[in-house]
Amino acid sequence: MRYDDTKSIHSHKFYDEETGTFIPPIYLAVVYEHPDKRTGKPRTVDRGTELKYGREENPTVRALERVLAALEAGDDALAFNSGMAALAAAILALTPPGAEIVVPMEAYGKTLALLREFSRRLRARLRLVWPSTDSIINAVSRRTSIVLVETMTNPTLKVIDVRRVAEYCRDNGAILVVDNTFATPVLYNPLKDSASLVVHSLTKYLAGHNDVLGGAVIGDRETVLGIWEWRTLLGGIMQAFEAYLALRGVKTLVLRVEKQSRTALEIAEFLQDHPRISEVYYPGLDTSPYKPVADKLFKKKLYGGVVSFKVKGGREEALRLMRRLNIIKPAPSLGGTESLITMPAATAASAIPPEDRKALGIDESLLRLSIGLEDPEDLIEDLSRALQ
Repeated sequence: MRYDDTKSIHSHKFYDEETGTFIPPIYLAVVYEHPDKRTGKPRTVDRGTELKYGREENPTVRALERVLAALEAGDDALAFNSGMAALAAAILALTPPGAEIVVPMEAYGKTLALLREFSRRLRARLRLVWPSTDSIINAVSRRTSIVLVETMTNPTLKVIDVRRVAEYCRDNGAILVVDNTFATPVLYNPLKDSASLVVHSLTKYLAGHNDVLGGAVIGDRETVLGIWEWRTLLGGIMQAFEAYLALRGVKTLVLRVEKQSRTALEIAEFLQDHPRISEVYYPGLDTSPYKPVADKLFKKKLYGGVVSFKVKGGREEALRLMRRLNIIKPAPSLGGTESLITMPAATAASAIPPEDRKALGIDESLLRLSIGLEDPEDLIEDLSRALQ
């Protein structure tokens, strides 16, 4: 299969000989016959791990993992009960004691909080650097064990040249972990550019309907199996019902992301010309300094479904705008069918130290808008009325 829209539907490779169905069911079983009475051997899933207990493997979850691996061009994938669970298991599996971890100072706040705690407990060195490709590369040395970057930073949407960072990490023996949640595999596949591992919050675009909590890691078979051991120990496997919903949601991933990206560009252009908006952050704008690297990396002339912008008048005017919106809802998430807006200084970026937020320009006039599947004219009308 060559194309993402085909992969998202058919990569689970499920077929039931008895019923003839090709739709993976919800396996709620916690225990499985072990060993198989017919063969006397343990039952295994296709990666070779045993199917005997629900904390380790589940057939519905496994079907989702095959689709995720295909979409991100990886050998294998693991689904978790949250994005943070996925990241935590990956860091535990990959970080030796005394390691050096490099991460941009602009990242999801809970990611930074997790890394700070891990660095303290694992006696690792955490290096926070300016969120630019050159700053990240300059921080990597032979002492560096892990580099963690987001394809687009949260919330000001700086696009990191993952290809250059991956080359430098490879030359220095560092593991590059890329959070590809904002770009999704529709726009970009970091593993094709030599990243070591991709992580996702399945809660966002991949499940896509604001009703599933989940996370994923995708990579080569050996790395994934190492993380599988930690998932088993921590009990972080995604539950079957959520996996079924995510598997259903991912079938429309390409359609959703393409529409959300096209609408986001319209919204960004509208906001850029509005007298009550002081700044717009969106890599698809011709005025964005990140458009060249986005055009270099992204598979399509699409730039994602998130737009961030600053409202003139500061915090009170930003809150006033949020209160006056009707269609767009105030909520701290992204990537779903409904358009959502949030103030990152109070949500996603709240764990970033105040002095770093100030340096990054993340103040209380900044709002992050996640575009849903509504008609763009309705969203523009909603924003226009709220800004009057």
